[in-house]
Amino acid sequence: MAEFFDRLADDHVAMLAKQPVFFVATAASDGRINLSPKGYDAFRVLGPNRVAYLDLAGSGNETHAHLTVDGRITIMVCNFEQPALILRLYGTGKPVLPQDHGWEELAAHFKLLPGTRQIFDIAVDSVQTSCGWGVPFMEFERERDTLVKYYAGRDPEEFVAKRRSRDRSIDGIPTRPTDRYFAGD
Repeated sequence: MAEFFDRLADDHVAMLAKQPVFFVATAASDGRINLSPKGYDAFRVLGPNRVAYLDLAGSGNETHAHLTVDGRITIMVCNFEQPALILRLYGTGKPVLPQDHGWEELAAHFKLLPGTRQIFDIAVDSVQTSCGWGVPFMEFERERDTLVKYYAGRDPEEFVAKRRSRDRSIDGIPTRPTDRYFAGD
């Protein structure tokens, strides 16, 4: 049975903290709907109505494009252990890049990883829980280190130049590229 809440409760925050994967969905009025799985230690609860996640460069920048034109975002997390539970966060978000006002405040909540491109700052309007009885039991083994390893050895100037050359989504929506490269610790 689905329940709606106007803010994250302590039990929601505890459940979110335990999950090694979350899913992000966005859409613009025209074009494709984007749904992306996210891993790493990249999700933070910043308050009862505010969350953020660290975004690494990848094959596209659809979330950035969609949030720029529409703002709507849904985060979904499934508990693959007991108790069965699905948690959805509905809200509006914005990309915050290293060159933007607010970057330092948000970045302080994360360990910046090689390939860090931006942080998505999300105002949570509604929280929904549902049973999750159809979600299988699964065990977390470990993070894949491929993406971080790929970016760890990159030339900073090449990284920034490549991000600049990818200034549109797959549907042609403009995006803003990062101006910095983070090599990690």
